[in-house]
Amino acid sequence: MQIPEKGLPAVLAGLSPQQLAGQRVIYSYPGLTPPASLISLIQRGEAAGVIFFGQNISSKNQIAAVIQQLDQADASPLNPVQAPLLLMTDQEGGQVRRLGGRPYLSEKEIGANPLPQAETLATEAGQGAATNLRGVGMNVNLAPVLDVYRKAGDFDDQFGRSYSMDPNVVSDLGTRMIQAQQAGGVAATAKHFPGLGAASASQNTDAGPVTLNLSLNTLRTVDEVPFAAAIAAGVKLIMVSWAVYPALGARPAGLSPNVVQGELRGRLDFTGVTITDALEAGALGPFGSTQHRALRAALAGMDLILCAAQDVTQGEQASAELAADYTDGTLDGPAFLAAVNRVIALRQSLA
Repeated sequence: MQIPEKGLPAVLAGLSPQQLAGQRVIYSYPGLTPPASLISLIQRGEAAGVIFFGQNISSKNQIAAVIQQLDQADASPLNPVQAPLLLMTDQEGGQVRRLGGRPYLSEKEIGANPLPQAETLATEAGQGAATNLRGVGMNVNLAPVLDVYRKAGDFDDQFGRSYSMDPNVVSDLGTRMIQAQQAGGVAATAKHFPGLGAASASQNTDAGPVTLNLSLNTLRTVDEVPFAAAIAAGVKLIMVSWAVYPALGARPAGLSPNVVQGELRGRLDFTGVTITDALEAGALGPFGSTQHRALRAALAGMDLILCAAQDVTQGEQASAELAADYTDGTLDGPAFLAAVNRVIALRQSLA
């Protein structure tokens, strides 16, 4: 096994390639009961966390009991990574809520108010999300959306998923939600970098490839502005879009070193955890198998691979590929260990 670079914690030296790779994968599963295969992966220290969807939740008591089971697996003596799992969902508010309860208002509904009132509501949404998620044992919210929408009824606006057409308003309200959530013990995730606000109603990366022909100047003075504010506010995770931005390169953003390492890490100086959008998204159709997509995302610099197909084998395929690519040197060793270190640091911060 490769030797961790200087300054990385000793825990990494004790991890097998499969355990190191597992720290970069978020798993999902079908139905109300996590399968034995997922429990075993967690017990062996081969999973960073789990994403929950509506079909995984029948009541708050039910999902709380599931999470208790996952936490017990994580505490196994077989697991050398003694840190909380990343247990996440999409609890944006409005239509996009996997768990009943707060935040009730969508971003659009919050942003429709006069600014002082909207600021209060954004803070309350963050507090509500944190209280609600922590109440069942979750510790990461895949929210807020920081896309700056362009016109009524477009991709973000049709579901009420954008605060405003003004990047400064999005910055203000988004950072208030982020800070309130994180003060409540739930890591926030700003998405979808560098922004999906220009997507039309039919441009959905879940369904197929999307290209957003924005100038570099527009990306940097409109779409990226709220993400810069979120970084300044200490946001712990950023989700990168699967759209293609020709001004930044020919690949989907989450597979593009220009976007992940250039814009996000380099220009905006983000030092937190990057997470992909769903790896099974239709936008990645041209990029083949789960294994190839996972490799391309890791090569681009993504820390966490979100395997959201509600099938444990998807995560297993991604993890096995990353382990093999780390072992044979396809993936740079020090960069791989740095990504694992960021993920473990995030997990430890949520204890």
